[in-house]
Amino acid sequence: MSAGLIVLILSMLLGIQPVTTDLYLPALPALTEGFGTNMSQAQLTLSALLLAFGTSQLIWGPLSDRFGRRPILLWGLAGYTLASVGSTLAPSMALLIVWRVMQGAAMGAVVMCARAIVRDLYLPTEGARIMSKGLSGLGVLACFSAPLGGLLSQLYGWRAALLAVTLFGVCTLVLISLRFKETLQQKNPQALRPATLLRTWVHICGNPTFVAFSALSAASYGGLFTFLATSSFVFIQVLGLSKTQYGLVLFSMCFFYLTGTFVCRRLLPRFGVRNSVAIAASLSLAGGTLMGVLAWAGVQNVWAIMLPYYLFMLAHGIHQPCGQSGAVGPFPGAAGAASAINGFLMMVVAFAMGGWLGTQMDGTVRPLTNGVWFWSVLIAAVAWTVVRKYGEPAHDAPAKS
Repeated sequence: MSAGLIVLILSMLLGIQPVTTDLYLPALPALTEGFGTNMSQAQLTLSALLLAFGTSQLIWGPLSDRFGRRPILLWGLAGYTLASVGSTLAPSMALLIVWRVMQGAAMGAVVMCARAIVRDLYLPTEGARIMSKGLSGLGVLACFSAPLGGLLSQLYGWRAALLAVTLFGVCTLVLISLRFKETLQQKNPQALRPATLLRTWVHICGNPTFVAFSALSAASYGGLFTFLATSSFVFIQVLGLSKTQYGLVLFSMCFFYLTGTFVCRRLLPRFGVRNSVAIAASLSLAGGTLMGVLAWAGVQNVWAIMLPYYLFMLAHGIHQPCGQSGAVGPFPGAAGAASAINGFLMMVVAFAMGGWLGTQMDGTVRPLTNGVWFWSVLIAAVAWTVVRKYGEPAHDAPAKS
């Protein structure tokens, strides 16, 4: 596979996550009204999906180490497409949640394999650069997902947004079927044995580099999820934006994330992984703190939230490539398992935060602003301590060598 094809494949595989979440975010209030349910049940369609997404990776990871990335990708994308059709046609909130859980579980195979593919092919530092390219593609997809979802739900209802998710799944499945070649050269026949699996998990979780980078990626994702889970209600119901305007707000947020991934590729050769992360943490803390202080001062408008959050998203575009590739870097022989645990930890954070947010929405912007402020402080603490101490990339040879 050419370098361009690899980046395209990574962009589609990694981008399936924001497509799955962002496309239907503008439709959440309408979906809630259409089924006659409350806000907490509507948010469950997001948080339950993410919990299934994270948990399933613990199964998909060892399976991909045993059988390879290609068969797991094909099974995952086929299941994802089927669940997307079910979500589009769901006649009740309960069935929609069930289908979204299945969709999340299948999506786990897709995103987990994307991170493992990077470790199959590249050394850790180069992997961070390639991951940033793939996440740039994710950023482009995320930029257009929310505006498209807002437009579709405005014109045709919330089911049209979910139908667009289905079409993306079909396109990705076709791409992988026709163009993707196996990247795992040495499959591990022992990967699924309980004793081997337990030893692998203990080894991974006991590695300080893995812990440091996983904490970074989880904290940064926590700040993103807090925004995603609350923003449709805050901007549409509290601040009075239309669905289309809200979609444009998300577009601007994704643009700054996309910019952050480009900045990441400029910082890495000059400063290295640890210093790049430390610089980005300053942006995270500045953005989160400014947002929180403005909200507590009684300033409640779109710009008081978005201008500080742009700083957070710039930093997010640096933290995620470094965090995800750094967590997998020390494990060339168990990249699937390491990717799975890293993804699982991020989704546990999201599910816990979603549960808390469901009880805190009070008709103000503060659940959003306080949540982002909290995660920005945690990001800075992690980046300036454990990543600084243990974040030296491993120098293992790629698995294919």
